[in-house]
Amino acid sequence: MTPRILVTGGAGFIGSAVIRHLIQKTSAIVANLDKLTYAGNLDSLTSVADSPRYHFYHADICDSLALDSIFAEFKPTAIMHLAAESHVDRSIDGPSDFIQTNIIGTYSLLESSRRYWNALSAIEKETFRFHHISTDEVYGDLEGTTDLFTETTSYSPSSPYSASKASSDHLVRAWHRTFGLPVVVTNCSNNYGPYHFPEKLIPHVILNALACKPLPIYGDGSQIRDWLYVEDHAHALVVVVTKGIVGNTYNIGGHNEKRNLQVVQSICELLDELAPAEIKNNLKGSFKDLITFVKDRPGHDRRYAIDASKIERELGWSPSETFETGLRKTVNWYLDNHSWWQRALSGDYRLSRLGNDN
Repeated sequence: MTPRILVTGGAGFIGSAVIRHLIQKTSAIVANLDKLTYAGNLDSLTSVADSPRYHFYHADICDSLALDSIFAEFKPTAIMHLAAESHVDRSIDGPSDFIQTNIIGTYSLLESSRRYWNALSAIEKETFRFHHISTDEVYGDLEGTTDLFTETTSYSPSSPYSASKASSDHLVRAWHRTFGLPVVVTNCSNNYGPYHFPEKLIPHVILNALACKPLPIYGDGSQIRDWLYVEDHAHALVVVVTKGIVGNTYNIGGHNEKRNLQVVQSICELLDELAPAEIKNNLKGSFKDLITFVKDRPGHDRRYAIDASKIERELGWSPSETFETGLRKTVNWYLDNHSWWQRALSGDYRLSRLGNDN
């Protein structure tokens, strides 16, 4: 039977990478359910939008009636739940949207999934999966320099964003234990790569550098993150939804721990090499000269690091990209795709949602 996969938040950074992977590298029929908030960018799906195996539904995961209708029409064999508010700074400035989308939205999706799943035949019930995609930020931060987050690490979220994601993780596991809904959960490290919304660290630094603007770094830049190339993550998620064991959690990481300052310096070094001559001539120096340290974010976690040995051992996945190869691909992509990021910066990408409702 051909998989029919419903991806929530499929116009976002990771969701669009998942959909591109599914359409380009599998035979799955894919439905993209997205509310199209500021981070939902249909420009990221132009390479697959004309595929007969791709469908788009403009809907809110908090809207139970819309969810029930989409489930009845599309008849998914699996849900990949990526729809979420995800920017820590925004969660500090305004937590309400994070509570609504990440907690209430996940509850609504779980209930619609449960109603749909209960009506399936015994064979269809057995093969159905609800895959909840989460973050390593639910674990809080690590004090030591060698400790790693495992699938059994206790939760200790620090920001409104991570607290809302922790809440959604607990809901998903409760719906499995109480109602028997067949779920799998993944928690990933920091993603980077093509089509990343410009507010996040790596694209923000690249685009500021190309405009010869300051490159802001929180505090002293010593915060450590494990970086995962988004296309590696998309592949891992598809492996989990097809091969993962029901009720299990899988941590997904890139084995690439870097301090924030190292990340920014690496971007500067690549741009010193790759940026157009006219930009480098205007700069009259190294892009590193643009680095500016700013007041640290409240409650800023110091170190995240993922132990991804379980998914490698049990499902055979490991990342293809090192941080160096992935970052070079990312910088080159932004240099080669002015139209995408210029439309993202100007807001013109929002026009592409017109006429795209299913």
